[in-house]
Amino acid sequence: MINPAVAERIHSEVSSNDVVLYMKGSPIFPQCGFSAQAVQILSMLGVNFKSIDVLVDPSLHQGIKDFSTWPTLPQLYVKGEFIGGSDIMREMVQSGDFQRMLVAKGVPFENRVVE
Repeated sequence: MINPAVAERIHSEVSSNDVVLYMKGSPIFPQCGFSAQAVQILSMLGVNFKSIDVLVDPSLHQGIKDFSTWPTLPQLYVKGEFIGGSDIMREMVQSGDFQRMLVAKGVPFENRVVE
């Protein structure tokens, strides 16, 4: 069961920022390969995003998993909608679905190719 204060904190972050990445570590110093891959995808596309390091707060580390009912990290939210982790991001970028979603949601980005 998620702590109501943690749930409110998460809800506030995903509601007030266009793109939020809950990750292990920071964009400059990711603490897992999947978080590094998510940062790389967003950076190569030129998406501005807010990163939140779940390792600094154990209640947030578990709370984000409970909030989304998704068991792994990183977790990406776009305009308040849970998208998924780095594997889903990579698949969406390769198919073009990620870029189309950003356009549909009005999130600015640079149209770069991600390999």
